[in-house]
Formats: sequence, C-alpha cells, structure tokens
Amino acid sequence: MHTIGSQMIGNRQTAEGTQTFRAWNPAEQQWLPQPFHEATPAEVDQAVALAAKAFPAYKKTTATARAAFLRAIASGIEALGETLLQTASAESGLPLARLNGERDRTANQLRLFAKTIEEGSWVHARIDRGAPDIRQMQIPLGPVAVFGASNFPLAFSVAGGDTAAALAAGCPVVCKAHPAHPHTSHLVAKTILEAAKETGMPEGVFSLVHGATVETGQHLARHPQLRAIAFTGSFGGGKALFETAAQRPVPIPVYAEMGSVNPIFLLPDMLAENAATFAAQYLQSLTMGVGQFCTNPGVIVAVGDGNELIKALEAGIAQLAAGVMLTPGILNAYQSGLQRLADLGALPVCKGADVAGKAAPVMMRTSLNKVLKTPGMLHEVFGPAGLLVLCDDAAGLSVFAEALEGQLTASIHGTPADLDRHAPLADILREKAGRLLVNGFPTGVAVNHAMVHGGPWPAATPGAGTSVGTASIYRFTRPVCFQDFPGHMLPEELRNENPRNIWRMVNGDWQRAAIS
Repeated sequence: MHTIGSQMIGNRQTAEGTQTFRAWNPAEQQWLPQPFHEATPAEVDQAVALAAKAFPAYKKTTATARAAFLRAIASGIEALGETLLQTASAESGLPLARLNGERDRTANQLRLFAKTIEEGSWVHARIDRGAPDIRQMQIPLGPVAVFGASNFPLAFSVAGGDTAAALAAGCPVVCKAHPAHPHTSHLVAKTILEAAKETGMPEGVFSLVHGATVETGQHLARHPQLRAIAFTGSFGGGKALFETAAQRPVPIPVYAEMGSVNPIFLLPDMLAENAATFAAQYLQSLTMGVGQFCTNPGVIVAVGDGNELIKALEAGIAQLAAGVMLTPGILNAYQSGLQRLADLGALPVCKGADVAGKAAPVMMRTSLNKVLKTPGMLHEVFGPAGLLVLCDDAAGLSVFAEALEGQLTASIHGTPADLDRHAPLADILREKAGRLLVNGFPTGVAVNHAMVHGGPWPAATPGAGTSVGTASIYRFTRPVCFQDFPGHMLPEELRNENPRNIWRMVNGDWQRAAIS
C-alpha cells in the first residue's frame, strides 16, 4: 500500500517528519486537505543510500531490461487515465486538454529513450586497435537527484525527461517532488515503483521524497553518495544548488535549466508587412499556459517607433482574459517582476483586465539605450508579460544581441530579404542560445533526437547540454576507456564480435561490422 503523504523510499513508505504542507488548488483558490510530510534528513539519507546500493546491480542490467522498465512506466502512466489528469489539474490549474498532451509527451519520451538504448549506438563506442589497444564507451554516473518542476507536473516532474534519461543511462533516481503538485507526484511515483517490481529492477532504483523547504533540497544535494543533480526551475533555485554542489568535498555536476527571456528579433520588412499577424501569433505564444513556460518569448526587439505593432498588441491584449497561475508564490513573483520593470523605467503599452487572484497579460516597452544601461530589464518575468525593445536603426538589433546573456532560445522573424540582409545576426545568436528559430515561436519544445533545451549561463548550467531529447542521456554518463583488456572482460558494446550490432568508430571509421 502506498500511503499518500509519505516518502516512497524504494519499497518502503515513511512519514517520520512532523512538518507538513498542502497543495494549492489555483482554480478554487483554496488549499487541498491532504497533508504531506516534509522528508527528514534521515529519510533523504535513506533514499540516497538505497539508490547507491541499487546502482551496482542496475548499471549491469541489459538495455533490453531497462527499456522494458521504461515502457512499463509509460504504460502505467497512461493507465492512470482521468484520475491523473484531474489530480494534476486540481493542483496546477492547467486545463485537461493541456495535461492530456503533457501525459502523452511524458509517455512518449520514456518510449523514445527505451528505443534509443535498445538500438545501442548512443554509447559512442570507439575502438583504436594498436599498441596499446584502447576502447571507449559511455557508462552511467551513479545515483542522481531529480528536482521536479512547478510548471510541468508530468513532463518535467517525477517521470519526466530527467528521470527518463537517468534511468535509461543506468542511474538510480531519487526524485524530490515539487510541493506544488504532491498528489500528482505520488500517483506517478507509485506507477514507477510498480513498474520496477514488474520488470525485476533492484529496490532503490527509484525513490520519492517530499519537501516544501529549501533545507530538504539542500540536504539532498549535499549527500556524498549522489553523483549528479538535474533541476528545472528558477535561476535562484538552480544557482543555489549549483553552489552547494560545487562546495561539496567532492563536487558533482548540476544540470540546471533556469529559464530566460527568449528574445524575438522582428526584422524591418516583416514588421512593416506583417505587424498584425505577428502580434496575434506572439500574444498566443506569450500567454500560452499563462506564460508559465521557460521558453516564454518575453522580449521583442524591433526597429523604429513600433506604432503599428503597438496598436496590434493593444487590440490583441484587449481580447485576452487573466489566467490562473500555478501557485500564490508564482503569482506574487509575477506581480513583483512587473513592478521591478516599471521601477527600472519600462513604460506601459497595454494590459488585460485585472482579476483578483489571477495574472493579466501585460506588454511594456523601452529603448535599446535604456536596456544597455539597465541590464536588469532583461531578467525573466515568469508569466504572460512581454517587453518591447525599440532600436533606432537596424544596427541596434546586433548591438542588442551582443549584449544578451545566455538564453534557452532566440528567434528571428523576417522576410527572405530581411534574413539575407541580417545574416550576421544569426551568427551572434548562435553564441547566445541553445535553440535558434526562424519565423517561429519557442514555446513548443519537440522531444526528439535533435532537440536542444539548454543554453549558456544563466539560462542553464552547464551550457554544453540539453534537458530535452535523447542527447540529455549524456548528462548522466561519463566516458571510460579499457586498455589492452581481454575480450571476455570487455562490455558487449566493445567486443570484437559486436553482439549488439551497434555503430562503432573503429580506427577512425564508423561501422557496424564485427572486427577480427
């Protein structure tokens, strides 16, 4: 039996802590009745110790076995049906249609990782036959901690992309549930544990701990048997974990995706020819999910007075209603962020109607010169807020781009002639962002082999990684080489016979053939 409100430490349920918290129902504007116990330091320690105990067995499981585990999780999540969707909606205020898509994404990314590890070439096997004989491949790091995100209760949470990548790599996971959706986390964690039993995984391959305090997360980050941390959330939270991990006696990597303003560069011809259509599409992207996406396009950069664009934005925002945000804390931070922009000198453009307890969409404007003198204007405001930055001339677009901090995304909107004239802009932005878009909006993040969801500091840490797509598996692995090993002592992926029939680099050439 899985007792709601308790920690799930392998196959055991514990509720040793006296401190409790409750989830908030944003739509009903009230606290849900079920209390959840804050994990004690001892419970966190037990979860990591059990993960460390599971690692020697789990790292040796076959790709076929781990793939079956991942697929069992995906099927179990789908089998939760409307119960999961209704629970997640009650805790987040997100509509059922959005959550249905998020559930599909969660299941699909688990299956995508299953297929990836079954195929096997992801280990990047390299063989140099000579004197000495050296063979290299990726191996799992060890137990990892995954911190669930507030804004994706399924896809970036307990069984989200970080957990899927770590389990696929061969790393046991200790997940710290986000306190905004503990009921949802409980349902999914129960499914993972049932899938682990069904597929014969070692106890400790997955555990769930609850915590609404900073101290619980910090204690988890300091545990000496932990080998990596994955985090999606605020810059403050990610930076704190990064600093904690760096100050450990043995530092470990923190893969923190911390958001950005995701600028959109609106080139002159596109602005002149398409202001109304652009404004409508932009506002749809800006207000999707009440702006609670780390890829929310929070800044437009354009040339001239912007009058036509401002008129179109005003007309569009007048048609938009205020929305429910995930938690009272996020709503307060949104309102504080708007006030900070105003205090820094941003001017109002238009705003939706205020409704108590909800977030109204807002557009503000400023000049390039003001932004250059006040870089704090480009700090993320998490919610449906956009800032229009106006440049005196087209050269200002590149000046703005050069001044940017690291971003998750950057988009360029222009006609073919625009894009040709401003080709150097893309070169600048390549150094600033993890994903570049042309005539598109960044709020949709596809889950596939090529996606990059990351970017230079402060969007993410480290900049050389992604938290979406199959390449995210490499955050939880490291390369190791075997020198002059007898064939029978080598992993299957490196043996001459190539029993898994994977692509390997042999003496500099990629091939699948066995070697003699």
